[in-house]
Order: sequence, then C-alpha cells, then structure tokens
Amino acid sequence: MTLSVLIIEDEAILAKNIATYLRRLNYEVRHVEDGEAGLAAIESQRPDVVILDYNLPGMDGLELANRIAKIDPLIKVIMATGHGNEEIAVDAMKAGAYDYLTKPLVLGKLKLVLDKLTGDARLTSELEYYRKKESGEGGIERLVGESTPMLVLKGLIGQIVEAERHLKDAEPPAVLIMGETGTGKELVARALHFTGPRQHKPFIEVNCSSIPLNLLEAELFGYERGAFTDAKERKLGLIEAAEGGTLFLDEIGEIDLTLQVKLLKLLEDKRVRRLGSVRDNKVDVRIVTATNRNLEQQIREGKFRSDLFFRLGIVQLQTPPLRERGKDIQRLAEHFLMEQRVRYGKPSLRFGPDVATALASYAWPGNVRELRNTIEQSVVMARGDVLNAKDFTLNRDMALISTQAPPLVPSPVPVPEAATGAMTTDVNTLTIPPAGLALSEVERGLLVQALGRCGGNVSKAARLLGVSRDTLRYRIDKYQLHNDNSL
Repeated sequence: MTLSVLIIEDEAILAKNIATYLRRLNYEVRHVEDGEAGLAAIESQRPDVVILDYNLPGMDGLELANRIAKIDPLIKVIMATGHGNEEIAVDAMKAGAYDYLTKPLVLGKLKLVLDKLTGDARLTSELEYYRKKESGEGGIERLVGESTPMLVLKGLIGQIVEAERHLKDAEPPAVLIMGETGTGKELVARALHFTGPRQHKPFIEVNCSSIPLNLLEAELFGYERGAFTDAKERKLGLIEAAEGGTLFLDEIGEIDLTLQVKLLKLLEDKRVRRLGSVRDNKVDVRIVTATNRNLEQQIREGKFRSDLFFRLGIVQLQTPPLRERGKDIQRLAEHFLMEQRVRYGKPSLRFGPDVATALASYAWPGNVRELRNTIEQSVVMARGDVLNAKDFTLNRDMALISTQAPPLVPSPVPVPEAATGAMTTDVNTLTIPPAGLALSEVERGLLVQALGRCGGNVSKAARLLGVSRDTLRYRIDKYQLHNDNSL
C-alpha cells in the first residue's frame, strides 16, 4: 500500500533528505515549511501521513497536530523534535500524534514507524472492506421475493426498524424469528441489523446447535483466567463482543435450561458476568433469536422456559416456506443462477422453457436452501448453455404438489377410511355445505385420516399425503394433533 506523505519542516536540508529517502521507498512525498502552508496542503490533498516538526515558525507542532485532527482524524501524524523529553511526547500523543521521533532523525527508525503504520492502514482498510461487504449482503434488499408472504415480512421488518429509530432509550425489543429449516431466518436477522440504526456496530451470529452445550456458555459469556482447567487467559464473550450491535442466536431451541436462566437474566438486566468473575458488566446488545422448533410445544414438555419465550418473542416474525411463495420460486431460481454462473465462469448459461413448471411443481421440503443447492449443482454439472428440467436432481421421494391446489393443502389424494369412520372421499369430492367449510377443517381432516390409517407413523403418513416429514410435523404442531384421541 503506497501512502502519501506531507513533510512540514522548516529545515530545508533535513526535509530534502527525508523526502529523497521516502521517494526511494515509493512513497508520494510533498514538503512545506510552515503550519499555514501545511494546513492548506492538508485541506486540498488529504495526505495519509504528516511528518511534523515540533518547532515551527508561527504555529507550533502541538497546535498544528490538534488542528489536523479536527480536519481529518484519519490522517496519521508523526511528530519530530529536537527536545527529547517525555512531557513533549505525552503532549504530542494527546494532540493525536501516531508516533514521536527525536532529532537528529534516524531514517531507519522513521521507516519502521511507516512500516507499522502501513500495516495498520492495510488492516483498517481490510476491516472496512469486510464491514461494507457484510453490510451489503445483509440489507433488506437481500430478501428476494414479491409474493404476498414476503411483502408482509418485509413490511414488518420495516416497521421494527422504524420503531427502533425512534426509541427513547437504547433497549430495542428482542425479536424471535420462526420458520422451517432453510427459509432464510438468518437473512431476516441481518436485514433487521443492517437496515437499522445499529448497522455500523457488530453483527455476531451464533448457531447454538453447532457448539457443544458445555462450551456454549463460555463462548457467550466469556471467562476469567482460572475459571476452569483450560482457562489460561481471560476471554471476552460473544455477548460483550457484540456491544452496541446485534447478537443473533440461531437454533435457540437447542439451549439447555441452565443457560436459559442466564440468558433471561441478560435480557432483563442487560448485564453479563463472565465465568469465574464476581462482577457484572453492563452491555448494550440487541438480541435476535431464531428457531425451527415449536417452542410452545417445548414449553409444554418442560424443555423451554415460558418466561424466556415471552421475553425473546416481544416481536415475532414468521419466515414463509418456499412452497407458499408462488412466483418467488422462479425469481429466486433466476437470482441463484445469476450468482452461480458468475462464480463458475459460465456467463451464457440460462434456463430452458420447461424449468419454471418443474420448479413450481416441486414441494421444496428444504426450502430456499434446497433451491439454492439444486441450482448450484445443476450449474456445476451443466455441459451446454441451457439448463432443462431433466438437469435438476430433485428428491422424487417427496411427491410433487399441484400448482393449482391451495398452497397449504396437498394435491387431492384418496385417503382410505380410517378406523374412526371419518370421511372417505378426496378433496375434489367434498360437498361444501351452504354455510361454507373452512379450508383448515379440510386439511385437519386429511391429517387425522392419514395418521389414523398409518397408526400415527409420521413417515408413512407423509408419503401417503405426498408431503415431506417436516411439512407434516409442522401441520401436526399447527393443529395440535399430538394428543388427539382420534388417532
């Protein structure tokens, strides 16, 4: 990284020697002799580094360093003076100087300072790049889709963000994101952060199911040296690392009851205590959680605390499954194709005319994640410029759903009469009474019959209805059929 250097030095010979030396090292160098000329050069050119003499005619180096910091705090100032005492060094640092050198100036030492500064600048640049990159990949615009469920979801995110902007304190409400696996819960969490007022602060994601339970507490809360056998040094926890920003806890339904208590205390007190410590630290962290589990069912089973559930779910969002998003399937497929053909260097690759129907007729039990992986696989294996329906590897054990059928109801499937004597006809032969029949009643009836026929075996019932096991489990939870006496 080549830096531009401005030398503000009234000793012409010294300034010339420094400039010649730095130009040999490929630095861009300019020289002025006093503070006023230096300020003018800084205003017009904004150099990366200023080598500043302490003793200047008129304005001294300390005053000039203070003024430089006000013009542009990113400019690094290296103070040089013939007065080698600690008091001046301290004053220089207080004025914002990056480093301090004494005269006669040793050019080798100057090079060491500049080398260190170059490394710091590169690191700052890289961090800023990744921060901007992450921000660009996390905004609400990353939620691809214009279906009604997605427009509703985007609208709710916008409402939450707007409400957060008008908060009178620094405690935004916790948000719980629910939805099936692969529906984009992480993208929703990122949209909440990178669209909101905390977008320039850290976004830290923790998948609670990927870290062993005995280590998760230490990762979140941190620990002091000696807190346990392997705690050789103090470690900052991820909660404190997210200070001012957002902590996203994915798969929150996986944490044990002991950790749930500590998390509840964090939400209520906004304080965190590291393992092995006797002191609580105040934190300002926005908590967003996500789960594909039915937390209310886990509460009934004694696996999740009800008080934590209500504290986490002050605001609740639901990510819709892909099968309920209509034309979004094609939009997402085109989006993923564009990404993957760039990634794999196949810019002319496109979909054939039969692809849209094939994609729309599949149940997508793995949701958006499955669609993305399917598109990538087809791009990798493509031999020509056109992808046709036959080029996609879909799990045909999962029966295709009819694109004409309502999205929450499986294709018409004849269900043999259950032991309960319930209706034996399929959806197409139902007689709708004058008062009408709720769609949910039809769906629940089909579920009861299929489960009864299969003796409560979810896998067999899913195959009978032509849906995935995950879909059927979701419906069982929805209609609370776990303890249905008719099964």
